[in-house]
Amino acid sequence: MNMDDNNDFLLNQLKISRRRFLSGAAVLGASLAFSPLLPHGRAIAGTDPIPKRGGRFRMGMAGGHTTDSLNPALLADQVEIHTNYALRNNLVEVDHLGNVIPELAQSWDVSSDASNWTFMLRKDVTFHNGKTMEAEDVISSIRHHMGKDSKSGAKSYLDQIQEIKADGKDKVIFNLKGGNADFPYILNDYHLTIFPSDDTGNNLEKGIGTGGYILKEWEPGVRAFMVRNPNYFKAGRAHFDEVEILVIEDANARTNALKTNQIDYMNRVELKTVHLMKRIKDIEILRVPGGHQYALPMHTDVAPFNNKDLRMALKYGISREELIKQFLRGFGTMGNDHPISPSNKYHDDTIPQRKYDPDKAAFHFKKAGLASNIIPFHSAETAGFLDIATLYKEQLKKAGVNLKIVKEPVDGYWSNVWLKKPFCNCYWGVRPTPDMMFSVAYTSDAKWNDSHFKNNEFDQLVLAARTELDDKKRKEMYSRCQYLIRDEGGTVIPFFKDYVEASNTRVAHGPLSGLWESDSHRACERFWFS
Repeated sequence: MNMDDNNDFLLNQLKISRRRFLSGAAVLGASLAFSPLLPHGRAIAGTDPIPKRGGRFRMGMAGGHTTDSLNPALLADQVEIHTNYALRNNLVEVDHLGNVIPELAQSWDVSSDASNWTFMLRKDVTFHNGKTMEAEDVISSIRHHMGKDSKSGAKSYLDQIQEIKADGKDKVIFNLKGGNADFPYILNDYHLTIFPSDDTGNNLEKGIGTGGYILKEWEPGVRAFMVRNPNYFKAGRAHFDEVEILVIEDANARTNALKTNQIDYMNRVELKTVHLMKRIKDIEILRVPGGHQYALPMHTDVAPFNNKDLRMALKYGISREELIKQFLRGFGTMGNDHPISPSNKYHDDTIPQRKYDPDKAAFHFKKAGLASNIIPFHSAETAGFLDIATLYKEQLKKAGVNLKIVKEPVDGYWSNVWLKKPFCNCYWGVRPTPDMMFSVAYTSDAKWNDSHFKNNEFDQLVLAARTELDDKKRKEMYSRCQYLIRDEGGTVIPFFKDYVEASNTRVAHGPLSGLWESDSHRACERFWFS
């Protein structure tokens, strides 16, 4: 691989029609495809060394379960999502700057009202089984998440689609029920990767896609092993010969595995050990600020959480500053009980910051008029959930509230506790647009509305903002949305957490994305050995 290969790859990735530039850039921002960086972040004219190919990349990761699946509709946690991204691709990709760029689509056109989108597909892409990727594969993959019986986390995103159709083998047309300026970003959702049209049911567990790696072994909750795809269409990606993902839920075990060279990379570094790990010459700490949020959702339609005063008591009764200091060791920023982080351009920094106030919490709790001061809260020893619950319990004591922690098993937490228990721990990776966050977790019909938040004004604002091309008006609408979630909703969002990961110093990479963990789930494609 040489520099010309990379230049050609970039130019092919960023081909756009004049119409797309004139209309699409106006909708998505003029920078949507003109990033000066390669997708892995290295400048074309820079002095960084060309990535080397070879070696086995061993990843020790939390976020794996025996219930994991390679069915894109069912993806929910880190290991299965990262494995899926190694095996499959989306139509588009979001780079580390937050710009949407082509992936399986090489270009697209958009109508002036943003309701009709035409994607031109790459013609040089084959699936791992040798089948050429065509329009029908894209259509089948997207429809997999649609329909009333769909269990996909992306279903609510796709309800806006009125029709999908092919125009030949290399063109896919989406007709939407209404305009959506963010539609290409939706097609980057980690569920919406493309697989062969004849793959259904258990065949999806084979992981056949167009991605940089081919699945050889898959044991949910234990291990994934993949080898490089020799026919991968991205000349500047997927540098390792082999990738092994090991599920290591315990942070100390992951750390020891990295220290003893049993793995090359780990996610979710135990924050209290960062200062010690920095002293080890062969380990690099990877810190990426982002919108990753820990949330405490309560069902607003289930007693006692259908009482707004109780919800306000639980929001005033949490010390965000103490949680950032004690739990995050300073690696984060304060939340304000809505999901739009300060790093998002639509974040409204004029909204008063809610602060820890035990007196106000006690006032609202008394006003709620509950028969008992005991509030059950479901947690587990994963991702620091139990630590947060324990700190929160102590903070609420000053308001006279007794948070009763119900300890749940780690395995199956996402299928048995989240969405089912009325008050529990949760975390969310940042979405690139407010509409995507609102549509997946806060609108009344959202698939993952884990607080059961239903507010007609909010729903109407989300719909209106989706088609509003005046950015100033759109920002005003999103500001009101943030107010409504903060004051009427049932989710406590105490902070936004930095991603803190670690690797041995053999591992090289370009600028890292803060959209999701592990370089937006693409570390095994974007990293290489120096």
